[in-house]
Amino acid sequence: MANDPYAIRSQRVVFYDSCRPATLVIDDGKIDKILEYDAVETAQDLGELVVSPGVVDPHVHINDPGRTEWETFPAATKAAVSGGVTTLVDMPLNCLPVTTTPEALSAKILTADGRLHCDVGYWAGVIPGNLAELESLIAAGVLGAKAFLVDSGIPEFPASGRDVLEPAMQLLQKHGMPLLAHAEIESDLDVTGDPTRYQTFLASRPPEWEIEAIELLLNLCDSTKCWTHIVHLATQAALPRLQAAIDAGQNLTVETCAHYLTIDAEDIVDGATQFKCCPPIRSAENNAGLWQGLKDGTISMVTTDHSPSDPALKLLEEGNFMKAWGGIASLGLELPLIWTVGQSHDVSLVELAQWLSTNTARLAGLNDRGKIAVGKRADLVVWDPDESFRVARNDLWFKHKLSPYLDRELKGSVVQTILAGEVVFDRGNFSEPSGQSVLGRR
Repeated sequence: MANDPYAIRSQRVVFYDSCRPATLVIDDGKIDKILEYDAVETAQDLGELVVSPGVVDPHVHINDPGRTEWETFPAATKAAVSGGVTTLVDMPLNCLPVTTTPEALSAKILTADGRLHCDVGYWAGVIPGNLAELESLIAAGVLGAKAFLVDSGIPEFPASGRDVLEPAMQLLQKHGMPLLAHAEIESDLDVTGDPTRYQTFLASRPPEWEIEAIELLLNLCDSTKCWTHIVHLATQAALPRLQAAIDAGQNLTVETCAHYLTIDAEDIVDGATQFKCCPPIRSAENNAGLWQGLKDGTISMVTTDHSPSDPALKLLEEGNFMKAWGGIASLGLELPLIWTVGQSHDVSLVELAQWLSTNTARLAGLNDRGKIAVGKRADLVVWDPDESFRVARNDLWFKHKLSPYLDRELKGSVVQTILAGEVVFDRGNFSEPSGQSVLGRR
């Protein structure tokens, strides 16, 4: 896959702890040498363009095979590389069959073969009754496992309680793998009101659902010692408890998503169901708290949770938040979104790379990528942090051009995406699919 040895240089190369001028010599798909800026006369000079590690997005719903009317491997991975994503990890739902058996994983890998623009890894699913399958899924190369503590929205992937989670976490701990958990536990609520009003939906999934689920997960994390990863944290109210657990040495990581950091509930107009997701987008005050949790390290990463569907399921004409499918489509926009809004939070290029690449790669066990260092894969994104653009349908490469970010002004335009030393996206042009299924932690 890799080209002959070559060199690139930039005044702004983003390393784990610094951003500085440097030359990268790339050979056999890896970073072979890191030299001074002017060390190689023939190096491609990128000037002030930023060179960052390729984005690793561990929270993407591709839905292929089985629900390809929602999304597909070619479209999703094309969208990914357009935004600097070089590796993503596919969630075990909402594909059919769900990835809860080794046979389902095999079907997914076969479906993906030859159709990927970036590399793709896979999470297994934890559901009631599939504990015996989980060991085989681990042997087949999944990178960890995902569970829901609340109704997932599809019957093939039911919720898991303590009785399911505990033995699954014991097994995952034995293999050094994380459990990823959708942390909400449903309680009876008497919510009335206009279903087309966002505030009605918001009241139906309060922060207490997240807090109760997190308490259960922290208890299980403590007893099983399993690496426990809270996906898409949406409430700032849980941050003190999470930080206390981290300070106590619990094997815990936390992510939030771009939409919780860049959209406020107050800005969602009635009937705009393209903004619906679970947990819900909360208030501006809450989201400022999430930014603080990210800056202080309680939250260590940002993902997309790209979760598209057939637009008909969004019920846009009806505008019913209570019935519409929940999920935000944003694959390819994460880097400029976090960079743009992050400017008001003094976000540095180094922090951005840690949140989008280094820490996410570590979660997936892909330690051969996620940072710029000698011996690492040459997975890189070249981008202009100063160039502004307005999100148009032509910028969205996923299957359905429906996103809450349409017409939004952003900064941080991706110029090139480099996968294992090969340019796979260059100023709007794509190479032929050359990504691979990534099996096994490394």
